[in-house]
Amino acid sequence: MRRTAVAAVGVTTALLLAAGCTSDSDDGPVFPGKDDSAAPSGPSPSGVADQAPPATGSAKVVDTVTEDLESPWGLAPLPDGDLLVSSRDEGTITRVDGDSGRKTELGSVSGVDPGGEGGLMGLALSPSFASDRMVYAYFTTASDNRIARMRYDEERPDGRQLGEPSTVLRGIPKGINHNGGRIAFGPDKMLYAGTGETGDPDLAQDKESLGGKILRMTPDGQPAEGNPEADSVVYSYGHRNVQGLAWDKDKRLWASEFGQNTWDELNLIEAGENYGWPEVEGGATGDGGGGGEFTDPVVQWKPSEASPSGIAWADGSVWMAGLRGQRLWRVPLDGTEPVAKPQAFLADEYGRLRTVVSAGDGKLWVVTNETDSRGTPEEGDDRILLVEIE
Repeated sequence: MRRTAVAAVGVTTALLLAAGCTSDSDDGPVFPGKDDSAAPSGPSPSGVADQAPPATGSAKVVDTVTEDLESPWGLAPLPDGDLLVSSRDEGTITRVDGDSGRKTELGSVSGVDPGGEGGLMGLALSPSFASDRMVYAYFTTASDNRIARMRYDEERPDGRQLGEPSTVLRGIPKGINHNGGRIAFGPDKMLYAGTGETGDPDLAQDKESLGGKILRMTPDGQPAEGNPEADSVVYSYGHRNVQGLAWDKDKRLWASEFGQNTWDELNLIEAGENYGWPEVEGGATGDGGGGGEFTDPVVQWKPSEASPSGIAWADGSVWMAGLRGQRLWRVPLDGTEPVAKPQAFLADEYGRLRTVVSAGDGKLWVVTNETDSRGTPEEGDDRILLVEIE
């Protein structure tokens, strides 16, 4: 266990987690617009056994892939099983050997200007990585947040293996806080990005701004065919600070989002929809019921339990990393509906959790985040953990 203080309450914590609750609140996650007394407790009658996951699951750390990382943020698995990880504050990308954990710095990303919650954040590999060797990165510069791509040349010396960044999209608003930063290629091979409103809530409702949005673009940064507006990369709006993006087996997009003081969110994303910020936080009436004007979250949490960052879809569930909550959430889904109340795992064991990525075969990679100036680093922080799930 990471925190020796939790040992004294270990039995209580274990009982709470087994019930799918949290150790610091009796409220737990909420399903907006639904009576909590009728919260799902198992697969729906229409659910098929091999489609809907069980109401309860498990997650245990089976390996520490590597440690002693500095302010890790983005994680991109390479085809051979190695991992690329970004350092938000140092502006570097490091390759981690998936077997030995050995770290090799590829180089610094030119133009990164770290500060506050900004710096070098999300990473993604080109859909044609095998042939073009392009690594995409979302980062903060002196003037904006932007997305760029760099050629990764393994034949060059360590520390000089990244080519100069070629800008894909510029002009995403920057701030001390709420810079978004997650990028991912979807099943359609289009590039998606989650952005923040930089502390200026009005940007989230302004469709002309790239702040407080989920963006969808071609690999070259052009508006993708099928976007709500043909000449815009804006895909959805009304977001405060999107931190996680993942697709389920039916190619539906899910996103995690920081709330302010009341509710953090897991949202099902649909093109052109308005997710409410700053008009609402969480469900549109406080407990759901958007009335059609705004799209409610599928699940919402108190920030003390979540403050969500990265998400992944694996084994029928969305898995969500919690920063302030210092835990890994499992949200089992039957289609778009939760099968049961979310379960929390790893609570207070490894500190703040920043990123979670599917490793296949019933496993996840989870990145801790104690060295980002808001944690309490201990020896070995930060780490990439291999987590076995069911």
